[in-house]
Parts: sequence; structure tokens; C-alpha cells
Amino acid sequence: MLELKDITLYFHKGSINEVRALNNVSLTINEGDFITVIGSNGAGKSTLLNTLAGTHMPQKGTMSLKGEIITTWPEYKRARHMGRVFQDPLKGTCSTLSIEQNMALARRRGKIRGLSRGVTGEDRKIFAKEVKKIGLGLETRLADSIGLLSGGQRQALTLLMATMVRPDILLLDEHTAALDPKTANQTLLLTEHLVTSQNLTTLMVTHNMNQAIKLGNRLIMLHQGEIILDISGEKKQALSVNDLLAQFYAVKGEEFSSDKMLLT
Repeated sequence: MLELKDITLYFHKGSINEVRALNNVSLTINEGDFITVIGSNGAGKSTLLNTLAGTHMPQKGTMSLKGEIITTWPEYKRARHMGRVFQDPLKGTCSTLSIEQNMALARRRGKIRGLSRGVTGEDRKIFAKEVKKIGLGLETRLADSIGLLSGGQRQALTLLMATMVRPDILLLDEHTAALDPKTANQTLLLTEHLVTSQNLTTLMVTHNMNQAIKLGNRLIMLHQGEIILDISGEKKQALSVNDLLAQFYAVKGEEFSSDKMLLT
């Protein structure tokens, strides 16, 4: 469904600060895959998602979506096909607009956007039904400014909005990292529900190995811009954190450096 072939990306290429962020990355993402992505800081996790989304353009390699080459597509064109949720809850919503206005914009992804038509009564019924799914009681507050909500509430809404128009692929970049443990767990439960109930093709970056093992049908590990592990099916289901660390050591011959990855 989505295929990367030999993707290589440099930052500051040709300067003394040159960094090879992705190194000949090849990856086939199948329809319905829920892939968790792990790796230490600087491994290339967020860079991979940003490259998929068109924020970064690789110097080498090709990307295709449903058989169509998208390597040179700009970010706005890819946004018609991709839903994104960032680590920062403020990035996915417009603080000066109401909940219903934010949802109206999300509902028009891939179309000409505008608020000139306003939000109709029928829209509000649809939005209330959608918002009720996240279980935060916000269906009675659709006219409230989204800037009044907590980070957890905003992130839950952002996740909902990213899936209102079914994306070809959903990109989640450490979307629970900025939340308190209780809210993070609630957001993960919502994530699992939305992804599995709609069979959404998803890439989820996380710093938490336990999350990476528990969620999804497939796990990839990046190290220094390369995919060094790709585990799926029964092998993934049987994994433990110790197994994952041992496999990393076997592949790279060094110990995994990020203690944060071990948090439950």
C-alpha cells in the first residue's frame, strides 16, 4: 500500500554539520498494518514520519502510495491521504476556533476549506456523535473555544479529527509523550479503539517498549537512521522487553542506550 525504497535523507548536506538521518531505508507498509516504531533519541523515528508526510524531502530513494509515486509530492498534497497527530497537543488544533469549527475543518480534509457556510445543526449532530466516542463529555461543549481544553482533551480531539475522514495512513509521533500517565493511558486506549475498529493503516512512534510490544501487529526498530528490526505476527506477540533488548544487542553488538524506553 505504501512503499519506501532506499530512502536516504541528509540534514545540512555538504556542510561540516552534515547528518545522515535516514540511510537506505526500505519499508513496505501493508493495508491495515498497525506498526509501532521504536529507537533511541536520534535514531530517525520522527524523521521517518516527517519524510512520509512530506515535511522532509529525501535526497535519494522513492516512495509510492497505492502504486503512485509520491516522492516529490508536497506536504499539502500528501495531507489529503494522511492523518497526523504530533507530540505537542497544541499542534493539532486551532486555539482560537471552537471545537465544532475545528471539526468542520478536519471534516473537509482534501477539499476546499472555509467556514463561510458555517456549522449547521446537522453538522453539530454529527460532531456530537463523533465526540461522544472519546468519552470526555465534550459533546455538550461544541461551541467552546478549543483553547479552554486540557492537553489531554485536545490530543483526544486531534486523534478523533485525524480519523474523521478515513486516511490512507495515520501517523502518530509520540502523541502521548506530553501527557500525564493517566491521560496518556486513556489516549492509548482511544488510539487502539479507533485504529482497530476502522482497520486503519498506522505508524506509531513511541519511546515506550512495553507500548510498542502491546499495540499493533508489527514492530520496527530504528538505529542511526536504519531499520535494524522488523518483527510481526506471533513473534511480536511473544516478545518481552528483554527479548527486544537482546535482539538489538545481537544485531548491533552494543547495549541499548535509552533508559526512557524501559518505562512502563
